[in-house]
Amino acid sequence: MKELRFRIIMIAGAIALCLYLLYPTYKDYQNNKEVTAQLEGLQQSIKKSSPSLTNAQIKDIITSKKDSILTNNPDYRSAREKRIKLGLDLQGGMYLVMEVNTAKLLEKLARDPDDQFKQALKSSEAELKDSDENVVSILARKMKQQNIRMSRYFGSIREDDDAIASKLLQQESDAVTRAIEIISNRVNQYGVSEPSIQKQGSRRIVVELPGIAREEEAKRLLQGSALLEFKLVKDADFAIPIMNQIDQALAGKTGEDSTAVKKDVASKTDTTKKDQKLTDKQFAKEHPFFTVARLLDPQGRIADAFVKESDKSKINAFLENPEVKKVVPDNIEFIYDQRPEMDPDGEKYYRMYMVNKEASLTGGVIVDAQANIDPSTSAPIVNMQMNTEGSRDWAQITGSNINKRCAIVLDGVVYSAPNIIGKIPSGNSQITGSANLEEAKLLEIVLKAGALPAPIEILEQRTVGPSLGQDSISQGFNSAWISYLLVALFMAFYYKKAGTFADLALVLTILLSLGVLAAFQATLTLPGIAGIVLTMGMAVDANVLIFERIREELATGKTPKAAVDAGFKISFSAIFDSNITTLLTGIILYQFGSGPVQGFALTLIIGIVTSLFSQLILVRIIFDFILAKGYKINVG
Repeated sequence: MKELRFRIIMIAGAIALCLYLLYPTYKDYQNNKEVTAQLEGLQQSIKKSSPSLTNAQIKDIITSKKDSILTNNPDYRSAREKRIKLGLDLQGGMYLVMEVNTAKLLEKLARDPDDQFKQALKSSEAELKDSDENVVSILARKMKQQNIRMSRYFGSIREDDDAIASKLLQQESDAVTRAIEIISNRVNQYGVSEPSIQKQGSRRIVVELPGIAREEEAKRLLQGSALLEFKLVKDADFAIPIMNQIDQALAGKTGEDSTAVKKDVASKTDTTKKDQKLTDKQFAKEHPFFTVARLLDPQGRIADAFVKESDKSKINAFLENPEVKKVVPDNIEFIYDQRPEMDPDGEKYYRMYMVNKEASLTGGVIVDAQANIDPSTSAPIVNMQMNTEGSRDWAQITGSNINKRCAIVLDGVVYSAPNIIGKIPSGNSQITGSANLEEAKLLEIVLKAGALPAPIEILEQRTVGPSLGQDSISQGFNSAWISYLLVALFMAFYYKKAGTFADLALVLTILLSLGVLAAFQATLTLPGIAGIVLTMGMAVDANVLIFERIREELATGKTPKAAVDAGFKISFSAIFDSNITTLLTGIILYQFGSGPVQGFALTLIIGIVTSLFSQLILVRIIFDFILAKGYKINVG
């Protein structure tokens, strides 16, 4: 038995880990049932109090309330974030195929476009509808056929057509990248869980929004013009007293000496101090705002604060408090960084800024932005260029706010907050401080995205209702357990006791597959369920080969132990080869497929790996245990 101990511990550990990973999925299911039950009474009360509302309107109210409860409760939100993700076909929502109108981009970029150019572009746009070729190549070809140089409308006179076409292709690609960045930012702010936003081809974007039922609202969200703003960040001398007043208002201590508050906050926030006077519980009670908004600089030189991702809803609730609204000026607001920072424990924190509510400048004045490496310092920089009107306003803004910070805000999220070193009269600015060239490139895209360079059109739209998604889940799991039952009955009937071992290993295969999906936060789709069902049939295939070989070895007169050893050893090469070929097929499907094909391939790949583990390891342990105890082996 000692030689089996390690393998038994390994199996037990795998089962325990899977159960741990799958617990949030179970918890989320229970939470949904609990919240749904709570809202049944609310639905009846709404009908009584507002009989004029239609069923659809009441349903929208209930759905919104349910989403609010599940989002704002930290326990509910934590379980939802860690559960097995559900695809659009199982959860319901919207599927859209969008296209960036790059022909409009060329029209905007062209210099002095005349009727000749407009006719060539119109002809290129018509040809584009029936071709996979990009609009730049089509237009270049048509202009060449008419003996028109591209430098007539683009670039400089010294550039040849190929060089101009190459630059236009890059701008076309950047336009699509900028559109994806804008859509991703808006979807994340909108609160869509598990969205999928992917580039398809050269100019199309596929967007999946699980759980979205309000079609028109989602379309406006995706198609509206992006809003890029430059907002001045408030100095600490102005911001921290206001934050102190917010803290006092929440604690019910309005009018207390702000110096004492600042001293408490500094001593508690500065982890280098040994003589911290307040315990965590006391501090949370006396300073509710600073408990969730932790000042970056305890000494008060800057007023930025770090807010835990799960506490952002608390900050929003604090700012809606009537007592807080009395002390917060109407001309300021709190906004967050676009990207979080991680602490050593993996917790996400967002930097929060206090800025002017009114933008000093909007992004429509930016004509170009380029990310590069500064040759003198080797640091990443972003060079930004404005038009004449923007240059004039920018010179006034920078001249009046030297040594102050200006936040670059896209759709309400801060992408950078550089310091203004001096007056910039020309409109050509250099932004430093990016961590790497990739981050600088992202800032370049954001600066260019103040106004979309080309409109986005919806080519295809499908809506999956939540009830249809629930039906898909029910039918999918019904097919799974029926498949398991049929396979299990056949194995138990044909291979007797050995068949029940294979059935037990099949349960472990399914458990491991779901555990791996949860561990890597993969998305389970309807084709994914089909992949699990297929895995059930394939999983017992290995045991069929092993059992048949054991039968043959027993028939030759070998001892049970020798027959089992030979059965597993001789069958291994055939089992391994057949599973490897299927695994390679699954990898190819996942790599080159999309959407449903990828969902099927993913569960197939996971199923093959887990089935090999359970059928070869678990079944062998059971056989070895039976032989060690001296029990009889029955393979039918």
